[in-house]
Amino acid sequence: MKTLIATLIAGLFAASAFAQTATAPAGTTTTTTTTASDAKAAKSDAKADAKSEKADAKAQEKVAKANADADKKKAKADKKAKKEIAEAKKDAAEDKADAAKK
Repeated sequence: MKTLIATLIAGLFAASAFAQTATAPAGTTTTTTTTASDAKAAKSDAKADAKSEKADAKAQEKVAKANADADKKKAKADKKAKKEIAEAKKDAAEDKADAAKK
């Protein structure tokens, strides 16, 4: 157990040493420039993302509507089944009463 903990701690130190980012020398500077093509690409990506999100929202709305319709149909079927059961019980009671009279 002690060796396992020691190995994990050593691995943690080793990983932290490799994870450090190298800093640029003091004399060099890096700059990034955005060109028109980069701007167009970013704009088209944003439009594609918006279109995708809109399609996803529309699909989720359709799913929600379908689930609501299914719930309504299920409730209607349950109500109809309960009504038929009640009628069958009523008919059975009437038949039993008629049989008792005879």
